[in-house]
Amino acid sequence: MNCDNIINIKNIDTTAPAVPDCAEIAALVQHDRVHTSLYNSEQLFQLELDRIFSKTWVWVAHASEIPETGSFKTTEIGTQPVIVVRDRKGTVHTLLNRCRHRAATVCEHRSGKTNSFVCPYHGWGYALDGTLRGVPHPESYADQLEKGELGLVSLRTEQYAGMIFATFNEQIEPLEDFLGAAKKWMDLFMKQGAGFPIKTGPAHRFRFPGNWKIQLENTTDGYHFPVVHRSFLSSVDKQTEEMLNFVDGSGYVEDLGNGHSVMVMIPELVDLDANLDAPIPERFSELADALRLEHDEQQVRRIVRAVGGSGFNLNIFPNIACSMAFFRVLQPVSVKETEIHHAVIMMDGGPEIANQARLRLHEHFQGPMGFGTPDDSEAWERVQRGATSGNDLWIMLNRGLAGEYRTDDGLRSDVSAETGMRAAYQMWKKLMTEAE
Repeated sequence: MNCDNIINIKNIDTTAPAVPDCAEIAALVQHDRVHTSLYNSEQLFQLELDRIFSKTWVWVAHASEIPETGSFKTTEIGTQPVIVVRDRKGTVHTLLNRCRHRAATVCEHRSGKTNSFVCPYHGWGYALDGTLRGVPHPESYADQLEKGELGLVSLRTEQYAGMIFATFNEQIEPLEDFLGAAKKWMDLFMKQGAGFPIKTGPAHRFRFPGNWKIQLENTTDGYHFPVVHRSFLSSVDKQTEEMLNFVDGSGYVEDLGNGHSVMVMIPELVDLDANLDAPIPERFSELADALRLEHDEQQVRRIVRAVGGSGFNLNIFPNIACSMAFFRVLQPVSVKETEIHHAVIMMDGGPEIANQARLRLHEHFQGPMGFGTPDDSEAWERVQRGATSGNDLWIMLNRGLAGEYRTDDGLRSDVSAETGMRAAYQMWKKLMTEAE
């Protein structure tokens, strides 16, 4: 048989548009705007996977998701599947979910507990730390199989405040240096346990037809809240509606460096251990009465404040937000599709009635039948669709720029400013244009 009759390699078109150089990429991000090609360029998306998701710290799990030896969860870094697992010594590993033999994934469960990982294709077995332990019928390899060199690829993994991050980049700065000024906000966010450890509840997962950066912008976008979430505001009591009318309040958005930012919406709820003598909101009066049956007044007030959530949203570049009372994780799927995970935060060992109240609040806004997620998703989809019109159009990010001023941590402006978005895109620009 003449193989040329099957496929003529000379006839394959291997030409492709040239990858934009660093100067061309840098020109797409100005101090007050970004080009719409950042939402719809396949070339830029592929570069993002390589230069951002494969080069910086990426959030992969909360410690409560893998509490015991053998506990694991599967997720992705960019579009690469990984397993986050706790070994017998208590060490957390992030392993590429890819058998070293023929590349089959070795785990397809979202979470669980196991003693090992075994490839379902040819039976190669791996320990919890990724070490290759067993190969069926090894005699066929003679002396040519170096088991010590064929474990699951292990990524550098570090933690802060129970948040687990991993990276492909062995030369990157320590995680705590990368987090910088965001660390104090992470510490404040973890006070939602009201003295109990925090744990993540079940995650609501959904996809929307839009670029991942559209969602990244949303978490520190206070400007949209009274417009997009008008139906939600009409569903709450008057006291809550007034509390959430933060666009005219004293809150702020702050650039924390390295693409991280915080939007403080309700300043009096930044530190949940403070102001415990403040009146308990009417919407929590029944909860407080029930808690008083088993807890002293100080603890009741602390739990009630925690149930309501923190008064800020924290964005940690590139893929995780600590948002009031839940984790919002973004997962790029393609240049025009993104998966979102909303995981409610609960008190591990705390009063069940308090955890139930937190879950009901979460469902009201972020759940699949809630008010917030459907409205946000439609807005994101419209942005993606609109971004396809015109060849030389820009996304404006200049709100609050005139009032921006420098702080010890970075730059700050009013609560409806686009400071957080500018911070994220400057980090995007830095990573996308750094020399190899």
